[in-house]
Amino acid sequence: MEEREARELLQRVASGEVVPDEALVKLKTAPLDDLGYAKVDLQRGVRQGVSEVVYGAGKTAAQIAGIVGSLRATGQERVLVTRLDAAKAAEMERLLSPDDAAAFAYHETPRIGLVGGVPAPDGNGRIVVACAGTSDLPVAEEAALTAEALGNEVQRLYDVGVAGIHRLLAHADELASAQVIVAVAGMEGALASVVGGLASCPVIAVPTSVGYGASFGGVAALLAMLNSCASGVSVVNIDNGFGAGYQASLINHLRC
Repeated sequence: MEEREARELLQRVASGEVVPDEALVKLKTAPLDDLGYAKVDLQRGVRQGVSEVVYGAGKTAAQIAGIVGSLRATGQERVLVTRLDAAKAAEMERLLSPDDAAAFAYHETPRIGLVGGVPAPDGNGRIVVACAGTSDLPVAEEAALTAEALGNEVQRLYDVGVAGIHRLLAHADELASAQVIVAVAGMEGALASVVGGLASCPVIAVPTSVGYGASFGGVAALLAMLNSCASGVSVVNIDNGFGAGYQASLINHLRC
């Protein structure tokens, strides 16, 4: 059960539409489903507001399909699967139930599978995902699609790195009106500091592993972002577009 469903159930109890005993049965859903290879967290949506997300790397297609089936069977409307390659996605789709397979979509660039579709945005404002270069797109799209799957309006500003800073400055209005900005960059990671100096909202910096030898697989960008002189910049792990999109969604859904 997701937080929204739990809240609606309690409102129906308060209005007299549902008797307490009936609601108790619904709320007594087991906290987890032990599949042997995974203990599926069935109450995360109620606890945290976002139901369990499946990390696809290292899991077989059968395992992923089993976890998705468990979550869907207990009322989770949508399931996000990250780091899912195309071959595994095709096999997983074959193993899903007909209803779940029909609701499944695979997005190749960010390597994300989504069961249940993207919901209508219900956040406080707009999340802007700014990406330094085309080579950073897989990580940027992981952040953008994650945020959309969690109920946010997302605007993409791609290939706006500091090597041609006029490309970024052309979007000053979009940066100024954003509720949260995710800045994705490899190489020297300068984009986050520039964006942080232009925007009044929180900026989540995502270093990517894009770059030549001395970038050390994204460590150079990570250290540059951690040492940013711009206030309001926080940093997630290298290539962690999912973490940035999730955190941006939490900020965008804070109760005013």
